[in-house]
Amino acid sequence: MSDCLFCGIVKKEIPARLVCEDECGVAFLDVNPRSEGHVMVIPKTHVETILELPDEEVGNLFRLVKRITKQLKEALSPDGFTFGINHGTNAGQVVRHLHIHVIPRYKGDGGKSIHSVVDNPPKVSLEETLTKILKA
Repeated sequence: MSDCLFCGIVKKEIPARLVCEDECGVAFLDVNPRSEGHVMVIPKTHVETILELPDEEVGNLFRLVKRITKQLKEALSPDGFTFGINHGTNAGQVVRHLHIHVIPRYKGDGGKSIHSVVDNPPKVSLEETLTKILKA
């Protein structure tokens, strides 16, 4: 996609601080890091969400996430990691190209767990939710 920021990074038209690249994806430092070593991992294929990524590319993308996580662990010795995908604009996705945040976590960093992102408990039972999901 010609106007996509991340496609520009993939094509080397837009500079980025590349951490790693393989035939399927690119990993680079986030320009607005939430912690030291905050990396974005993107597929080279332009897709907006994970649902659009071809099945055969999903494993490759997550192998790159694993590789980056190992590299960050060795280089920066964080105490943990938070991984995130903002899927759609209502979920906070700003760049409309699938990207996975790999955020190193450090003791005392002020961050919270992934459970702090949303506080909207369901009004129906788990059984009702399960029935809806299984019918889809």
